[in-house]
Order: sequence, then C-alpha cells, then structure tokens
Amino acid sequence: MSTSDPDTATAMHKRKFLRLMSTSAVVAATASMLTGCFDSKPSFVSIDVTGADYAHDFSLPDQHGKLRSIKDFAGKIVVVFFGFTQCPDVCPTTMAELAEIRHTLGKDGERVQGIFVSVDPARDTPEVLKAYVENFDASFVALRPASAEQLAAMAKDFKVYYKRVEGRTPTSYTMDHSAGSYIFDTRGQLRLYSRYGTGAKALAGDIAQLLKQGS
Repeated sequence: MSTSDPDTATAMHKRKFLRLMSTSAVVAATASMLTGCFDSKPSFVSIDVTGADYAHDFSLPDQHGKLRSIKDFAGKIVVVFFGFTQCPDVCPTTMAELAEIRHTLGKDGERVQGIFVSVDPARDTPEVLKAYVENFDASFVALRPASAEQLAAMAKDFKVYYKRVEGRTPTSYTMDHSAGSYIFDTRGQLRLYSRYGTGAKALAGDIAQLLKQGS
C-alpha cells in the first residue's frame, strides 16, 4: 500500500509523535535526576550568611567566670543572641523558643548550644545571668563582657546594635538592641542569621539541616 494513503500517513505521524514524546520524557527524567545529584544546597528559612566576614569568634567570661570561645562548643550548633535580663519581651521569647527547639529535636537537641550575650553588664551580674539563662535551660551559657570596650568590640564584630535608653531614675533605664540570632554550624562557622519572629518550628528545621550536614 502506498504511504500516501491518508490512513497510513496518519498512523506514521502518530508513531513519530509517540516516539518523540517518549524521548522527551526520558530526557526530562534524566535532567531531573542530574539536578537532584548536583543541586544539594539546603533551603533555609533563616538568612544564609555562609562565608560572611564577620562574627568569627568571641572570647568572653561566662556566668561562672570561665573564658569561652566558639571552639569550646565544637560538634554543636551554637545559637548566639544579644540581650539583657530586664528585657520585657524579645529576650525571654527568644530564649524560651530556643529551649523549645532543644526539646523538639529530642536527642539531637543535646547538640544545640544556646548562648546569651549581655548588652547590659552593669546590671547583669554573673549571679543574675546564671539564674536568668538557667531558668530557660540548664545548658544555656551567658556571656558577660568585662568592660564597655569589650562589649563594643564584640558588638562591632557581630554587627550588633545596642543603645542605653534612660528612664526616670538612673537604674530604670532600658536597652535598645538588635533582636536576631547568629547560628554557627558544628565546625564553628557562621551559617545563618535568624530574625526575631521566625518562630521555633522554622528555626528547628534550619538547625536540623545543619546538624544533618555536620553528622
């Protein structure tokens, strides 16, 4: 029969179309598999600041007077937050969420280290800091700059804003300060910046990803 026959021509075109669609499907599937192999960059809710040229380390005494640095917490995810113990809302909310995250992550929560850096060392004595952070979680560490200069230097390195706001009396002042958290991976490298209000669930997901990378 001649290929010019309408029915035969239609059948041939249909077979060519099906072969073309099958080939396209294979190509698409292969591309998808290759993308899965090479595109393994995690997606975080927090801001990814991997490779940032700030917040490399710290060297401050904790609530027990022991000098601390990021190296002391190798193998853990370290979350650093700047605040003060008389803060009415942002600070206690952040610390409570961090304690919740440790609980949510179960066994992995033991590899999460919360660090509270005081921007009000005049009122935040070692005794006050100890009671404050351990009220949220016994594992939390509080760092207290020994001088105004030491606080200023660390704040500059972490790009943290803080300012004393005078009250009605000399001791009733408050402190304005940055409200985000800095998250270091298990190798002590700054990886994420979490804005206040991100929420415990979202931050727990980010930390779980970092723990998986470091395992």
